[in-house]
Amino acid sequence: MPRIERDALGEVQVPDGALWGSHAQRSHENFPISGRLPRPEFLAAGAHVKRAAAIAHRETGRMKPEIADAIVWAAEEIIAGRYLDQFIVDVYQAGAGTSFNMNLNEVIGNLSSIHLGGRAGDHKVSSHDDVNMGQSTNDIFPTIMRVASTTLWRQTRAQVLALAAAFEVLAERYDGVLKTGRTHLQDAVPIRYGQEFSGYAASIRQAVEQTDHAAEYLYELNMGSTANGTGLNAEPGYPEAGAHELGAALSLPFRAPRNRFRITQSLGDFVFFSSGLQVLAIELTRISSDLRLLSSGPHAGIGEILLPAVQPGSSIMPGKVNPSVPEMVNMVALDVIGGHVTIATAAQYGQMELNVMMPVVADRLVESLIILGNAADTLRSRCVEGITVDAQRSLSLLEGSGALATAVAPHVGYAKAAELQNESTRTGRSVRDLVVEQGLLSAEQADAILDVRKMTEPGITG
Repeated sequence: MPRIERDALGEVQVPDGALWGSHAQRSHENFPISGRLPRPEFLAAGAHVKRAAAIAHRETGRMKPEIADAIVWAAEEIIAGRYLDQFIVDVYQAGAGTSFNMNLNEVIGNLSSIHLGGRAGDHKVSSHDDVNMGQSTNDIFPTIMRVASTTLWRQTRAQVLALAAAFEVLAERYDGVLKTGRTHLQDAVPIRYGQEFSGYAASIRQAVEQTDHAAEYLYELNMGSTANGTGLNAEPGYPEAGAHELGAALSLPFRAPRNRFRITQSLGDFVFFSSGLQVLAIELTRISSDLRLLSSGPHAGIGEILLPAVQPGSSIMPGKVNPSVPEMVNMVALDVIGGHVTIATAAQYGQMELNVMMPVVADRLVESLIILGNAADTLRSRCVEGITVDAQRSLSLLEGSGALATAVAPHVGYAKAAELQNESTRTGRSVRDLVVEQGLLSAEQADAILDVRKMTEPGITG
């Protein structure tokens, strides 16, 4: 038999044994939209915030110690990954995240009541008066967003930096391998594979640095701002105590906000952070596309690098192997870039003292952080660490490139060098042979000027 719960709108039937209450039940019935529920990582962030709030209220003397201790115990159960099936609110819900906040309050309240010898639904620990003490969804939901984003970024950051390190290993291993540079997808002056791989690593590291800078703004927390930034119903000392407790629990530099009204009105901090993730996604997809091109063929394409074969590539062509991992990264990047557009657009919907689009921003941020980190980890472990470079193939393509004429331009002039390159392309003869045959340079001068290794460093060869 379902139990009967009552709220301001009347009676609600809640399944027997459920830890959620009337608000979550109504939301579950009102919004059967996507079937997607909050990620465990977001639930853990929410439980951390409720735990810190209870401890702060206990320290200020506002909450009875036994109630605070029960809430802390219940929150830690959720942080440990238990009772996740009790969170039933779709990610697309009523604005501002009230339904999620109440689902969290109700589960923690009922768990706390049971811990104190009561039962679900008896409100021994109140979801409103106790678990939500000194809080409004308007300040607590964005606080959860900030905690989830920064804790997840710490994990994603480590995965991405490990990928950068893998490229640095390749850069050192293949620094001596010469290849044809390619600009506009056409032959260009020589470059070394070590240099190209080092560029990939540096691009990734810089994107991480940019996102680190954006994350700094997320360490300011909304706790204590309550409904619209005034702090009504939040006792003095609570915002600082809550931020301090969260920082201690998660080893992150959380702090009270400089301006409670800005942090309540604006989602700009999330847009800035998301833009860093977008840059990272763009770099990863650009690099993955390069890996696909450089490994193309292997006989009818460039075929200079070999990617690890992770699975058969065709249901009809036996033996075909595709660049499956870089293809996956391309798709993840598209999702993250699209997510940033959603976040930026949602941020424009802030009106007066609040932006009610927070649930979709939270969902897109959490999803982007998780899939970006996992994509980077998979790219590293199942692709980059197993890349080998075909030095002979690279040298063969380089030797046939007319772009080597660039090195002789300072010695014979740009116009003449262009003629040499065009003739090399038309006849298939090397620039070296042509420049010597035409008496423009001696054989010794041509060899010195067309030293391909020296062409990959600053200066004028010869």
